[in-house]
Order: sequence, then structure tokens, then C-alpha cells
Amino acid sequence: MNPFRYKNGVLHADGVSLADLATEIGTPFYCYSESAISAQYRAYVDAFADQDAVVCYAMKANDNLAILRTFAELGAGADVVSGGELQRALAAGIPPSKIIFSGVGKTEDELALALSTGIMQINVESFAEMEALSRAAVAKGVTAEIAIRINPNVDAKTHDKISTGRKQDKFGIDIELAADAYRKAAELPGLDAAAVAVHIGSQLTSLDPFRAAFSRVAELVGELRAAGHDIRRVDLGGGLGIDYDGAAPPTPAAYAAVIKETVGHLGCRVLLEPGRNLVGNAGILVSRVIYTKDGDDRDFVIVDAAMNDLIRPALYDAYHGIRPVAEPAGGANLQRVDVVGPVCETGDTFTRARDLPPLSAGDLLIFDSAGAYCAVMASTYNARPHVPEILVKEGQFSIVRARQTIEDMLRAENFADWQTAVN
Repeated sequence: MNPFRYKNGVLHADGVSLADLATEIGTPFYCYSESAISAQYRAYVDAFADQDAVVCYAMKANDNLAILRTFAELGAGADVVSGGELQRALAAGIPPSKIIFSGVGKTEDELALALSTGIMQINVESFAEMEALSRAAVAKGVTAEIAIRINPNVDAKTHDKISTGRKQDKFGIDIELAADAYRKAAELPGLDAAAVAVHIGSQLTSLDPFRAAFSRVAELVGELRAAGHDIRRVDLGGGLGIDYDGAAPPTPAAYAAVIKETVGHLGCRVLLEPGRNLVGNAGILVSRVIYTKDGDDRDFVIVDAAMNDLIRPALYDAYHGIRPVAEPAGGANLQRVDVVGPVCETGDTFTRARDLPPLSAGDLLIFDSAGAYCAVMASTYNARPHVPEILVKEGQFSIVRARQTIEDMLRAENFADWQTAVN
């Protein structure tokens, strides 16, 4: 589903004019389509209708409360990676019985919070964490249902910074040590090793790495059961990508077929943790051109959004489609330009040598596929306030995160006790 379409020469989001939104709210701002999010979630539900599966949204992709509430109302669970994310999931109404806590560096306080909340599963990623969780569970007089995250040494062939399933990556316990890990979990009090977990990375556009990883999980489950361990669930993580630049990823239905093929015979409940694939294409960033600048070597379009708002191009050399809000005339000549922001860094560049319709100061642009790992990774670098986030649905819009002000930022800080106040 593409909710961002031209209507009467103006780009609309679920029937809401982006030009009107920009006039009312100012720029830059993020805009998300609730309808697109719901449609993609239902595509997963339909794809796994014949399997015992639970979709737990990986909320690190976008943790806006209104987005989380959308998933809660759809019946989804959540995959969290910090105590803060756990509290946000609960605040949005996601039931603890559908929450998974992942991550390599959970603190004792975070483990205690998870145990107090009674979430479905804690994914353990090291022997040291296993021992810490055992101590916390014994202190509270509870038994924690855990998965041990296994590193299967499968290269997902994605960007190095988002690969998580190779031996050199920090995540999980080497698959060669899995038998020792489950033996240790069985010996420690307060733990019930009910599941095997795996997650090999993000933005995968091929099913082959999934097939390899899930086949290893299936073999491991058989070995663990033969050793007497009661494995009831398999947590297969997320990672299915989205279409940023024309390379369409597999559909949820194709993904479901691979899961059924590899682990369907185990009789386990399947836990899924999609993030980007649920929200990425449901969001855009709207920005306004400040200046155009002609140069000897290249021409520039300078916009009011910056790397602090959308860091993916600077961090990952990521590609985002760029379109004007005003529909270009048919056959308009394209101009090759760099689109850059105002931050004092050369890295504040959204694209180099992109062919775009002619643009002038005041024109509105959108950055496509900005629903995942964009607003959630924003900063206030250069004292630039966080931009607002807007949720749209069938001609309606709501501001679900207000634009931060400089005054908001200043209120969060103080002079030192020994410094003189400014009058």
C-alpha cells in the first residue's frame, strides 16, 4: 500500500495535503500513515494464518507512542531492547504477555523491571547475563521464561553496521556453545529455557540467509530436545527489508513459507520481530528548500531538514527516494544536484548527484521510506530541536509529537551551582 500519492498536483498522505500540513505545522516534520502500518501488519497475520505465530513489533524502528498504540490495537506484541522501551510499550497498552526483551547489555535494574512486569520472554545473550538474571529471579521468587539467543554465524550480506549473526558480531552465544548454554540454564535456579532465539540482521532482501539460519535453529532444537530440554518456542527475530531504491524485498507470504519449510515441523510457537518492514514505507520526512546554490563542480539544494533529523544517509550511506510535493510537469527536465542540510558537517548530505526536477527556494520535498530508524535516531546536534511527528488516517491528521522548542531544550539544563546566573 502506498499512502503517499499526488492528487490535483499536490502530494497527499492518506488524503491529507502535505502542502497544507506544511503551512499549518511548519517544516521539517515526519508524517506516518496509520492505514499503511495496519495493512502491513495484517499482511503478516494473513501470511502466518496457518502457523502458531505471534508478531512482536521491533519498536526500536519507531517508538512513537501513537505508533505503538496502533500496534496494540491491532493485537501485536513488542520486542524491546531497553527498560525505557519496555515502559513505552506498556504505556501504549501492549500486554506484558506479548513482550520480548532482547539486547546484549541489559542492566540488573532492567532485568528486575522485566521480572516485575511479568513479560513473556527475556532473550539471554551471554553466560554472564544468564547468571545475573538467575540471581534477580531468585531474589524476586519468580521463574523467568527465557530464550537463549544463538549466533548462527550466518552472514546476511547487508550493511556491516546492521549485521548481527556473524561470529565477529556482538550478539548472542556462538552456536557451538549452545549445548553448554542450555545445560547451564537448566542448572541455574529461577530460569526456564523455553525457547531458542536468533536474529541475523536488518534490511535483508533475500530469503537465503533466513533459510540458512532457521535450518540451523531447527537442527539445534532437535539436539536440545534430545538432551532433555523442553523447547516450546522459536524466536526468529526480524530483518526483512523494505524497498528503498527499487530492490523489492520478499513478501511476508514468501517469508512465512520459508519459516514453515524450516521450522514448521517442530511444533513450536513462532515468535516474529519485524520492525522496519512494518513501518518503514509508512513514513516520510517533509522538508522545505531554503536555498539553491550553483557551483563550478556541482549544484546544491539546501533544505531545512538535516542529518540530526535523518541520520541514515550520513551513518549508513543510505538511499532515500526524494520527491517534490508539487507534482512535476510531464517531461520536465531534470537537474543533477546534491541535496544537503544546514548542519555544519560535510556529512550532512542526503544525496549526491541525484537527478531531480527543477527546484527553488520555498519548494517542499519529501524523503521517502522514513518511517523506520529515522525520527527515533534523531538528535539535537547544532542546537536543532526535534521536529514534530504527524499521524494521518483517511483524511485526518494528529500531531503525535510536538515540535520541540529552544526553550524546551534550555529548561532541561542548568548552570553549575558555582556559576553566576544570567539576568
